[in-house]
Order: sequence, then structure tokens, then C-alpha cells
Amino acid sequence: MNGAVDFQRNWNEYKHGFGDLNSEFFLGLEKTHELTADISQELLVILEDHNGNEAFETYEEFGIGNGDQQYVLHTLGRANGTANDSLSYHRGMQFTTFDVDNDRHFSINCAEKFSGGWWYNSCQDSKLTGKYADHNVGMGVNWYAFRGAEYSLKRAVMMIRPRK
Repeated sequence: MNGAVDFQRNWNEYKHGFGDLNSEFFLGLEKTHELTADISQELLVILEDHNGNEAFETYEEFGIGNGDQQYVLHTLGRANGTANDSLSYHRGMQFTTFDVDNDRHFSINCAEKFSGGWWYNSCQDSKLTGKYADHNVGMGVNWYAFRGAEYSLKRAVMMIRPRK
């Protein structure tokens, strides 16, 4: 929302969550797993660029594995919305931080190179944990299908709720 929280954090911080619930925060992988483990959830992603243009993408299902599974993004249902899908590329990926490298890129750690933990593949089609207002390729808060790799979004929100 404003860059007040640095999302270049270690594994333990992503596991437990960080930030200010009234502003910028990451809920935590463990809490997200607990919320998605027993009850089928859907995901809503809301994006806003610096001109006030908003877009959204919904996913019919969303779920991540537990810590032993490295919080793998194991469930991601059909996408629909105005932002277009930039998350499906990450389905099946374990979470990566600069100190725990689970991505598929053989020569680099994507979280270390592009700043911010995420379900990197080789490396990303989206990353909502990047450096705020960093418009270098892949460094910012990116959703490629909405504004591309060189555009860092003003606002990005991920919300889950039980499926109806």
C-alpha cells in the first residue's frame, strides 16, 4: 500500500507473519495453511496501479501445504477476472525466501535476486511481495498479466474465504 513494510524477510518471518494488520502485512504461511487445510477456500486478488486503475482475479479454490511440505501452493482453482491469471504458473511450487531456496531456477535463488518470498517457479509471473515502487524487471509488486514485469503496483491484496 505504501512501502512501509519490507517484504524481503527470512523463512521464519514468512512462516509466522509480519507487518501491521491495519496497513501492510503478510498473514503468515502457517496461518494460511491452517485456514486452507480443512475448509475449501476461494481466493480474491485485488490490484491497483498508480493511476487508480483497479483489477481483480478470483480463483475458485486456494490452498497451501504445511511446513513439512514447504507451504506448497497445491490448490489453485479456475481463474476469472479483469487482472487475468498470473498465479497459475506458480501452482505446485513450494514457498521460497532468500534463506530457503525451493524455486526451479538452477543458477539463482529467485527470492534473493528479485526480493521477497513467493511461490517462485523459474522465477515468476506474479509476485505481490516485492519492493514497493521498484520498477526494475521483476523487482516490484508485480502481476504480469495486469501491468507487466517492469511495473510495481500501488496496492495488492490477497483475501480468502470459505467457498460457497
